[in-house]
Amino acid sequence: MSSAAPFLTLDLPGPDATDRLGRALAATLRAGDVLLLEGPIGAGKSHLSRALIRARLGREEDVPSPTFTLIQTYDATPDIWHADLYRLTHPDEVVELGLEEAFDQAICLIEWPDRLGSLRPAKVLTLRFTLTEDGAARKLSFFGPADWADRLTGLTP
Repeated sequence: MSSAAPFLTLDLPGPDATDRLGRALAATLRAGDVLLLEGPIGAGKSHLSRALIRARLGREEDVPSPTFTLIQTYDATPDIWHADLYRLTHPDEVVELGLEEAFDQAICLIEWPDRLGSLRPAKVLTLRFTLTEDGAARKLSFFGPADWADRLTGLTP
């Protein structure tokens, strides 16, 4: 988890705002981009991922949560890897999944990235989801190197 200040914080008042943000974010991504999605269960990590993946594919598609499969891959340009590492107990298990190679050539969306340990790539974009007090809305904070801040200038839900 990053301790630096976020370069961008957005309010997501509901599912429609999360969908719009996923579509807008999808347009900025390219091969080798790794997004680390942090936050509690139910905070919107999978919801944002679904919207982003569908936007990249350019069509409605069943986008299941990778909670049990650990990884779902999508044939796009570049390929998209959506991983949920919640059930992993050691970073060595990440190697077995083939994620290290995907980090270099695919767009990777990683839920529960704390399970990566030392395998965490250096130039990632971290999206930290927090719930409002009543849980109806979310706040999303973005952390990453300056080039990410430049790429995401003007991003809105």
